[in-house]
Amino acid sequence: MADVDPKNAASIYEFTVIDIDGNEVSLEKYKGKVVCIVNVASKCGFTEQYAALEDLYQKYKDQ
Repeated sequence: MADVDPKNAASIYEFTVIDIDGNEVSLEKYKGKVVCIVNVASKCGFTEQYAALEDLYQKYKDQ
Protein backbone atom coordinates (compact mmCIF):
# COMPACT_ATOMS: atom_id res chain seq x y z
CA MET A 1 0.00 0.00 0.00
CA ALA A 2 1.31 3.43 -0.89
CA ASP A 3 2.18 5.96 1.77
CA VAL A 4 -0.82 8.11 2.60
CA ASP A 5 -0.59 11.76 3.61
CA PRO A 6 -2.86 11.98 6.68
CA LYS A 7 -4.19 15.32 5.42
CA ASN A 8 -5.46 13.66 2.24
CA ALA A 9 -6.75 10.38 3.65
CA ALA A 10 -10.45 9.80 3.12
CA SER A 11 -10.56 6.90 5.56
CA ILE A 12 -8.53 5.24 8.30
CA TYR A 13 -8.58 2.12 6.12
CA GLU A 14 -6.09 3.76 3.77
CA PHE A 15 -3.35 3.47 6.39
CA THR A 16 -0.83 0.72 6.98
CA VAL A 17 0.71 0.45 10.45
CA ILE A 18 3.57 -1.53 11.94
CA ASP A 19 2.64 -4.14 14.53
CA ILE A 20 4.67 -5.07 17.61
CA ASP A 21 6.60 -7.65 15.58
CA GLY A 22 7.57 -5.13 12.88
CA ASN A 23 5.09 -6.40 10.29
CA GLU A 24 3.07 -4.05 8.09
CA VAL A 25 -0.67 -4.36 8.71
CA SER A 26 -3.25 -2.69 6.49
CA LEU A 27 -6.11 -1.24 8.51
CA GLU A 28 -8.35 -2.34 5.62
CA LYS A 29 -8.13 -5.77 7.30
CA TYR A 30 -10.35 -4.44 10.10
CA LYS A 31 -13.09 -2.86 7.98
CA GLY A 32 -16.49 -3.73 9.44
CA LYS A 33 -15.05 -4.70 12.82
CA VAL A 34 -14.91 -2.93 16.16
CA VAL A 35 -11.47 -1.33 16.47
CA CYS A 36 -9.82 0.32 19.44
CA ILE A 37 -6.49 1.92 18.61
CA VAL A 38 -4.20 2.39 21.59
CA ASN A 39 -0.92 4.13 20.93
CA VAL A 40 1.57 3.11 23.62
CA ALA A 41 5.17 2.02 23.78
CA SER A 42 5.34 -1.75 24.09
CA LYS A 43 7.93 -1.61 26.87
CA CYS A 44 6.96 1.60 28.63
CA GLY A 45 5.95 -0.07 31.89
CA PHE A 46 2.73 1.95 32.11
CA THR A 47 0.36 -0.99 32.00
CA GLU A 48 -2.34 -0.27 34.58
CA GLN A 49 -4.88 0.40 31.83
CA TYR A 50 -4.24 -2.96 30.12
CA ALA A 51 -6.77 -4.78 32.34
CA ALA A 52 -9.53 -2.47 31.09
CA LEU A 53 -8.33 -2.91 27.51
CA GLU A 54 -8.38 -6.69 27.94
CA ASP A 55 -11.98 -6.42 29.21
CA LEU A 56 -12.90 -4.46 26.06
CA TYR A 57 -11.19 -7.06 23.89
CA GLN A 58 -13.03 -9.93 25.55
CA LYS A 59 -16.35 -8.11 25.15
CA TYR A 60 -15.93 -7.28 21.45
CA LYS A 61 -13.48 -9.86 20.07
CA ASP A 62 -16.13 -11.73 18.08
CA GLN A 63 -17.49 -8.64 16.34
